[in-house]
Amino acid sequence: MKKWIISVIVIVLFFTGILIKVYVKAQEPINSAEKKAVALAKKTVAIKEVDDFHVYHGNDTVNVIEGKANNGEKMIVWIPEKTKQVIVRKAKSGLTKQQAINKLLKEKNPEKIISVRLGMEKNIPLWEIYYRSKNNLINYYYIQFDTGEWLKKIENF
Repeated sequence: MKKWIISVIVIVLFFTGILIKVYVKAQEPINSAEKKAVALAKKTVAIKEVDDFHVYHGNDTVNVIEGKANNGEKMIVWIPEKTKQVIVRKAKSGLTKQQAINKLLKEKNPEKIISVRLGMEKNIPLWEIYYRSKNNLINYYYIQFDTGEWLKKIENF
């Protein structure tokens, strides 16, 4: 009985180790992209602290950094993969996440909002809202970060 329990524990530990290794390997490209993007952003903006990093995949791939400048002010940095042109905005100069959601709610009646994140299309910083409609279809709503104007919609009826 002891040998059976020890064998099961060894097998579980082995597969857990494999899963951890696969996860760490899968995260390497994202971690590498973050390091490069932060280094590039620091050449343009004095970023003291990075609060969030994600990769936006729209027409082009864009690295998005949310953080704080040396003076404590919240900043957002967009870096398109192709051009590496750093675009910086103060967070308070554009729409907040909640304001973007409220804009969607005024126009649409989503069943469930799945995600809201910053991105960029054609060098225009934006909020991408990914949601499900009443008939359980996936939809996207894009709002300009700077002006709050609707940029585009991808709707399924």
